[in-house]
Amino acid sequence: MDLDEAADRLYGMVPGEFTTARDALAKETKASGDAALAKQIKALRRPAVVAWAVNQAARREGLLDPLLDLGRRLREAWRAQDAEALAEAGRERTPLIARTVRSVRENAEAAGHPLGSGADMEIEQTLDAAVVDEDAAEQVRRGRLTRPLSYSGFTPAPVRPAGRAGRAGESREVERKPLEAERRRGEAERERRAKDLERALAEAEQAAAEAERSRADRAAEHADAAREHGRRAEKVETLTAKLARAKDKLEAASHRLDAARREEAGAERTARSARLRADEAREALDAARSAEE
Repeated sequence: MDLDEAADRLYGMVPGEFTTARDALAKETKASGDAALAKQIKALRRPAVVAWAVNQAARREGLLDPLLDLGRRLREAWRAQDAEALAEAGRERTPLIARTVRSVRENAEAAGHPLGSGADMEIEQTLDAAVVDEDAAEQVRRGRLTRPLSYSGFTPAPVRPAGRAGRAGESREVERKPLEAERRRGEAERERRAKDLERALAEAEQAAAEAERSRADRAAEHADAAREHGRRAEKVETLTAKLARAKDKLEAASHRLDAARREEAGAERTARSARLRADEAREALDAARSAEE
């Protein structure tokens, strides 16, 4: 296995599995005796969610081909200064990127990892960079992005030799208008999405603040309940100990009562026997006195 094979394997995984799999693969590679490759594998960075989504789209056959082909044609038209081809590619660019953004999102959802509402702009910027810039296109094609891409350089547009004037200058102006209008539409759309994201962020931050306040209230209630529970438990423990001691005393008193009852019954029998003997002795004495008389 070389670094390319390792990267292909790792960047095909979902972000949540990446780090564990990377570390395990690096450890396995080092154990096999290739410490240099293990170090390179360990240096591979976990992809952001949007980067992962674009990587998965690149791995799915045919999904990004139309976009990458458009980028190739756009760059070739620029190098050849083919105004007609450049204008045609420019007209295709915005709708094709929009369709491809939807395809990337749908592909991620089909893989069980739906993207958040703010992902579309980052996907769009990444795909737009792949259309305009050849290096970006190669990065997207390889499917190993770790972060979304963006392009802030010069956008190809046809230019005529400086020596031509008059109608040539007018021609340049006419040729640039569709691209300029497209650029403005793209900027307006990005600005709209940025504002939507700002509103969504503000709402999320407000919801988070409210949730934090609610959590703090619940935490305070929990602390109060815990203290009250501790006091009650301590009191119950004290009363339980007192009850146990009282039960021991009651049991001892019960034993003493039983013994006293038994002793009383024995004494009663002894007294009854003594009274009987006394009665007998009295009768005998009376009989003797009667006989003397």
